[in-house]
Amino acid sequence: MHPVTRSSARLGLRELAIADVEALLAVYGSPVATEHLSFEPRNREQVEQVVARSVTAATAMPRTEYALAIVETETAELIGSGRLALDPHQERGATLGFALHPDVWGRGYGVETVRLLLDFGFNDLRLHRIWGARSPLNEASAKTMSAVGMVEEGTIREHVLKAGKWRDSVVHAIIDREFCSRSRS
Repeated sequence: MHPVTRSSARLGLRELAIADVEALLAVYGSPVATEHLSFEPRNREQVEQVVARSVTAATAMPRTEYALAIVETETAELIGSGRLALDPHQERGATLGFALHPDVWGRGYGVETVRLLLDFGFNDLRLHRIWGARSPLNEASAKTMSAVGMVEEGTIREHVLKAGKWRDSVVHAIIDREFCSRSRS
């Protein structure tokens, strides 16, 4: 499926483009924005590689990864990225992730982003289960996933190596019927 677009009142999801490197560097290069992510802040060359891989993956057949730009509807400014990656170990399953620029934190954009990603995953890709993992210290992400109906399932011990230390990840997931019943209410 290409190109992917999704929108809500305040946000839009669209395919990443080479022209997005600078704006994405402001997110992926920020120590604040990446504090709870699974990677250290990235430099320009690394972000260029991420974007190039995402652009290539967008037209792969079959497509297994959807790395999308998060843009403010009013300004069309890229404020983050969202990702759904099909899980090769689970039929009709995918992992979810997102990162937003710290300047837009606290506005409910995380909840809006995750709802857009879940809607795309369940309604367009016909997935059965979508899950995401967060740093145990990332309470904002815990609240975001809870707000959209994702259930905390447990902890993957020493899952991520960051800054030379192993870190646990807390898993949250939602099933298609749970998302559909929330969408109708």
